[in-house]
Amino acid sequence: MKNVKVLGSGCSNCKSTAKLIGEVASAKGVQIELEKVEDMQAIVNWGIMSTPGVVVDGKVVHAGGVPARAKVESWF
Repeated sequence: MKNVKVLGSGCSNCKSTAKLIGEVASAKGVQIELEKVEDMQAIVNWGIMSTPGVVVDGKVVHAGGVPARAKVESWF
């Protein structure tokens, strides 16, 4: 199971990113634990200055804007 965190304030881009990640994981049959992190200090601690940010298994893989579907697919 992959641990995925979506880092952001809860804006529409953050929600879209979380939804896209869930859809891609489901389509690929990958089990994930999806966590939304909205605490700004926690987000800054990851080094994210532009949200949404995405962390997969402890590694920052994306920051700023909704990622392209192909990019999300590459994480799984």
